[in-house]
Amino acid sequence: MNPSNSANTPASSLHDAPQLSAAPAPGEKERVVLAYSGGLDTSVCIKWLQEEYNLDVIAVVGDLGQEHDGLEAVKAKALATGAIGCQVVDMRATFANEYLSCAMAANAMYENKYPLVSALSRPLIAKHLVKVAHAYGAKFVAHGCTGKGNDQVRFESSVLMLDPTLTILSPVRDWDLGCRADEIAWAAAHNVPVKATAEAPYSIDDNLWGRAIECGVLEDPWCEPPADIWTMTVDPTEAPDAPTYVEIEFNQGIPCALDGKPMDFLSIIYAMNELSGANGFGRIDMVENRLVGVKSRECYEVPGGLALIQAHKALEDLCLERGVLHAKLAIEQAWADQVYNGLWFSPLKEAYDAFLANTQQCVTGTVKLKLYKGSCTVVGRKSAFSLYDFGLATYDADDAFDHQAAKGFIDIHSLSCKVWAENRLANDARMPSFADVDATNAACQEVVSEAEEILEATEKATA
Repeated sequence: MNPSNSANTPASSLHDAPQLSAAPAPGEKERVVLAYSGGLDTSVCIKWLQEEYNLDVIAVVGDLGQEHDGLEAVKAKALATGAIGCQVVDMRATFANEYLSCAMAANAMYENKYPLVSALSRPLIAKHLVKVAHAYGAKFVAHGCTGKGNDQVRFESSVLMLDPTLTILSPVRDWDLGCRADEIAWAAAHNVPVKATAEAPYSIDDNLWGRAIECGVLEDPWCEPPADIWTMTVDPTEAPDAPTYVEIEFNQGIPCALDGKPMDFLSIIYAMNELSGANGFGRIDMVENRLVGVKSRECYEVPGGLALIQAHKALEDLCLERGVLHAKLAIEQAWADQVYNGLWFSPLKEAYDAFLANTQQCVTGTVKLKLYKGSCTVVGRKSAFSLYDFGLATYDADDAFDHQAAKGFIDIHSLSCKVWAENRLANDARMPSFADVDATNAACQEVVSEAEEILEATEKATA
């Protein structure tokens, strides 16, 4: 950071400047707390909020495990661009233990396709935005989301549920810059340093759980993703020729050890990202349905998350009672919808969390994964809480299942529908299914009659 860049530099960082007042002094500008990433949109937002809204900007940078050149450099960039303060918060442990743990319990897969990435981080960032706004007397909170994306809903819904009195500003949604190319040009004209270029205008959001990539050539759903968008995974064709095996141990639904070595959840996520990514596993290329009604082509890299969810599901198959497992499938999808739609702090999502937490009490055991050239396969699972009974499952001589009980079970199981069928047939109230049977019977009878005539004619000819 170059002190000559701003007269306020010595008092600009919230880490280094305790003299930053708890509220604007009389005559000072009102303050806005901005969710800041250092990317194109939020970098332009700082200047825009200053020039168009006449506000002092306090930036909040969350360390969620994303790719960066150093968060101190991100903070310095915010200050150099004109922010009066910048708070860098290490959110990784909280993100893993309080947010990703809930996602694990829910096997969170939006549209049953991809593990939620950005949607999981937004409520945590929003929580810190509100906290900083309270600490420094800001009446405004701002984000750098577009007007047709999901993140605007996630940030704003979260902030409004945490503090409905705050006013939310959305510069990217409001400004008159027509497209990203115009935004890049505006940034250059106002000396705002950004990495995005007209040649590689990807929009990337990432955290320790994975990466979301969009824009540029990816907007054509027929175009194969360029190789340069992938950073967490190797090309599956270039992955090792020998498979990698890893054993993941869970305690009440949370990964707690790899290959017998105890580790915290955060460390396991990092380790699984490395293992899965090195074997080319974790790439997703999909068209998803955004909350605002737009279909969007998105690419994701979630190597560790996808592998951990796959292992977790396998352990639940072993440990959860059938009724619970089946009911949980529906709640998992509803939970993913709530979070995708920005309702992390909603009462319904909280109720789902209570159910999901209850199901995890005995999801304890070990799952063995096989990673090989872009694939991840469950090849083993074991648990002291396993409901798998070999004696009931086997077809060998050790079979303990009571086969004679099956007849009575079927009679009782189908009794209601049997009574219904008898009643409808007796009253000639035949449903389409009966007509289908009758048609089949008639067709069969016609074939039989024809065959009988042929046989009869053959017998007469040979007599």
